[in-house]
Amino acid sequence: MPGFEGKVALITGAANGIGEATARGFASRGASVLLADIDTERGEQVARLIADEGGVASFIRTDVTNSGDVRAMVDAAVDRYGRLDYAHNNAGIVGGGATVVDMPEETWNQGIAVMLTGVFLGLKYEIPRILESGGGAIVNTSSGAGIIGFPTMANYVAAKHGVIGLTKTAALEYATSGVRINAVCPGTARSKMVDEWIGGEPAQEAEVAALHPIGRIAEAEEIANGVMWLCSDAASFMIGHAMVIDGGFTIQ
Repeated sequence: MPGFEGKVALITGAANGIGEATARGFASRGASVLLADIDTERGEQVARLIADEGGVASFIRTDVTNSGDVRAMVDAAVDRYGRLDYAHNNAGIVGGGATVVDMPEETWNQGIAVMLTGVFLGLKYEIPRILESGGGAIVNTSSGAGIIGFPTMANYVAAKHGVIGLTKTAALEYATSGVRINAVCPGTARSKMVDEWIGGEPAQEAEVAALHPIGRIAEAEEIANGVMWLCSDAASFMIGHAMVIDGGFTIQ
């Protein structure tokens, strides 16, 4: 994995799971990192862990559905570290729980707001600041559910499909400007959200693991490695790509 010395990375949903792993990965490779999340206690704890490991990191509480919060988050990255090179728009929530007919409108709206509008707002404010820094890369978190359907998860599936379309459109708009924009499509990966979904039940975990032909749930670092690779110069000819990292979930 290439180094990121002298670079600045911004990660949303950074208090645990894929976001935490991405933040720690960037920091371990020399980047200064701004972590953003609504979980202030855990977000600040992760920033301290990175500092204890010899990295440079700080935290800002951010609601990605709030335009003012997102703009302040991006400005904070530049104010604290002098530039912005990379962004990982990763914040998400558990979706679904009901069929389309039975899904409450507020459940639908919340899923779309966090997982799709949150990515849009990130792109809206990140791209200009990355351009000011001379170019860079953005990775948006979609999902295996952004490629296939999944019953009782209409808001999640729609949002994650939307992230791929948004990624492709933004990638085309800035292809010649110096900002490469791609997405990752994880299978189930270790996180607080997934742990709460599984509920500590071995049978439930086995059922989820069995959905992946590789036979297990991903470690968050396995997804983070894909995010960092897409940001690196090794992926310099990749734009608008939805990289599937799902243990075979979507090839069945």
